[in-house]
Amino acid sequence: MWPRRVESGRWIPAGRVVFTYIVAPTRASLGVRKQIDLDLHSPPVVVSGRVLNELCAHALETQPEECCGLLAGNGSERFASVLRCRNEMTRKHRDDPASFPRDGREAYYMNEIDFLRSQEQVEQRSEVLTAVYHSHVGAGAYFSELDQEFAEHDFFPLPEAAHVVVAVWDRRVSQVGVFERAFDNGPLTGRLLQAREP
Repeated sequence: MWPRRVESGRWIPAGRVVFTYIVAPTRASLGVRKQIDLDLHSPPVVVSGRVLNELCAHALETQPEECCGLLAGNGSERFASVLRCRNEMTRKHRDDPASFPRDGREAYYMNEIDFLRSQEQVEQRSEVLTAVYHSHVGAGAYFSELDQEFAEHDFFPLPEAAHVVVAVWDRRVSQVGVFERAFDNGPLTGRLLQAREP
């Protein structure tokens, strides 16, 4: 969930784009877009227990606000490391509630400095950014209309990235899902994200 007006598509010297955020569009502007639920009949995406535990821990630590961050991969593992970022949405909302009508309990705004540091760490380790993650507090692991609007925006710096959603209910993680395209320009689909058997 993101603010609607584009603040800027600022480029920094190394040619990296800083996250650009879009405010929640109106339902009319979303057209026929609907939330994407997990397909519980599809096989789950499997990750290391360490990665799944880190995602869940971050979501639980930040509640009642949403957490956010990035996942990076290497040649052998697509989701090998978790890079936490701060959610700046409450500060944005407090400073400018007209432009940012939601606070950190309903949306996230990834701290730009955290994003840039994460990019640098990933480059130093010869990894690549493979996913963006955030949590839904008091809601399920689905990819909302607003999540889709953000992911498909022209200024989104990681168009090939998967999207991971951690659902937190009653101070517990209920599900973790990954949303991605099975093929180029195909529809986004959701599958459970589970820990690999030891």
